[in-house]
Amino acid sequence: MNAMKQKRQLDLVLFWHMHQPDYRDYLTGEYILPWTYLHAIKDYTDMAFHLENAPGAKAVFNFVPILLEQIVDYEAQFSSGNIRDPLLKLLVKEDLTSLSSDEREHILESCFRSNHHKMIRPYPAYGHLYDAFQFFEARGNGSLNYLSVQYMADLLVWYHLAWTGESVRRSHETVASLMAKGTQFTFADRKALFDLIGELIKGLIPRYKALAQSGKIELSTTPYCHPIMPLLLDFGSAREAMPDAPLPKCNAYPGGRARTQRHVSLAIESHKACFGHVPRGVWPSEGSVSDGALTALAENGFKWAATGEAVLANSLKKYQGNLPPKVEYLYRPYRISDMCCFFRDDYLSDRIGFEYSKWNGRDAASDFVHHLEEILRQSPQDANPVVSVILDGENAWEFYPYNGYYFLSDLYDALSNHPDIRMSTFSECMARTEQYPALPGVVAGSWVYGTFSTWIGSEDKNRGWDLLCEAKKSYDHVVASGRLSAEEEKLAEKQLADCEGSDWFWWFGDYNSAISVSSFDSLFRLNLANLYRLLKLPVPHTLDRAVSFGHGEGGTMRRSV
Repeated sequence: MNAMKQKRQLDLVLFWHMHQPDYRDYLTGEYILPWTYLHAIKDYTDMAFHLENAPGAKAVFNFVPILLEQIVDYEAQFSSGNIRDPLLKLLVKEDLTSLSSDEREHILESCFRSNHHKMIRPYPAYGHLYDAFQFFEARGNGSLNYLSVQYMADLLVWYHLAWTGESVRRSHETVASLMAKGTQFTFADRKALFDLIGELIKGLIPRYKALAQSGKIELSTTPYCHPIMPLLLDFGSAREAMPDAPLPKCNAYPGGRARTQRHVSLAIESHKACFGHVPRGVWPSEGSVSDGALTALAENGFKWAATGEAVLANSLKKYQGNLPPKVEYLYRPYRISDMCCFFRDDYLSDRIGFEYSKWNGRDAASDFVHHLEEILRQSPQDANPVVSVILDGENAWEFYPYNGYYFLSDLYDALSNHPDIRMSTFSECMARTEQYPALPGVVAGSWVYGTFSTWIGSEDKNRGWDLLCEAKKSYDHVVASGRLSAEEEKLAEKQLADCEGSDWFWWFGDYNSAISVSSFDSLFRLNLANLYRLLKLPVPHTLDRAVSFGHGEGGTMRRSV
């Protein structure tokens, strides 16, 4: 008698990428921007909560090492009491009557940087603070000086309350009582909120470590400071998908192969230090891959990598000459460079990242499940499709009601109880897959359009690379001279790694918001200037001029991966 035919199922891997660049001034240790700790108390806490409270749910979480390093640094700040983040320091400043003009300006510039429709207007007291700000700002001539000390205290509290995760609001009396009070916050109120922030941050890494140990999540990593590895290895890789792309004047990044290896080895060390194990998988920064980058990752022991759908499409067209219907090629892993590679479903990933925030949570979850059911129905009858939904795990929720609480709750419930959908991790999919097709290589590219156009190829982006190349040449010369002590060289190398991150180049370009471009442009040039200072060299005057200017509206950061 023939064995009963095994029921077909669809393997779904929800892959949440947690990523913030380094916001520290390396010479002072002070944080320039607050996004790391704000996302920590809002998104990293909420995302852990949903997995902790969803029986049967599984997912992959990817933490960029430089983000983990900042979380650990914030833990140390709260433990020591030496706070180096300006907003946190102001939140817990006992006597606000002594605020300097710079401190007042910093509060007013920072504390309305939220999604106004989802994070300010739902709270009348916060909305009143914004209305008062607009009223006085419109009158000019120093009118903002009429805003009182109590106004500043209330604004600091409301900004942090708005950036608190929905799961925290539902479980911590501190947040509930402050929201109910609404105004006239005292120092004791501010201190209670400050202490809660410290508690949440200190609990983050242990929560994710426990989820991994329970088997509910797989944890993966990304090269240390989130560099675009293929570009460090070879600027010419950009032309594999963009044959006519202009490249930087500097023909190649000096010592790019060694720097790539350094970012990879530091990522493995960081992951092991935080989570207690060596990661099996990697999300190359921005899903950016090339044959050389994948080979480097495989040589460092990684078993799987993930990248964008368009990279697979470009590669299949190159090596097979044709592209069958998506359902026949996308939903499976491939063997490339001795690694198992998974490819992002752009449509489903972007629906979570950009579309479902406008929907009722349950309707959005139902729509998502329906698309998965259709993929299973249309897939070859001998296949168990693997659907990789890969996206940013932090910025999207700012645009959802209640920080995505109802959508994520409904989504995990629907998926974990569906008879034909199996929530999985990439390592589990590998273990269940006996054979998967091989590709001789990839067309170098990223999750964005399958190209590197977001990071190279325009005047602004290429100018940024040329500034970085010049700084790297200076770094190599000084290090080779032996004039730095071991500790000085270590600090300079750490600052160099920061400058090599992808985020600076992401934000260069007129299509981005002017506020965000200005923030990241300034921080990039500060990082380069600090590198020269750590090398004991004069700072070039070229760093006095902005690399890029944005012309978009708004100041919040949003991306899908």
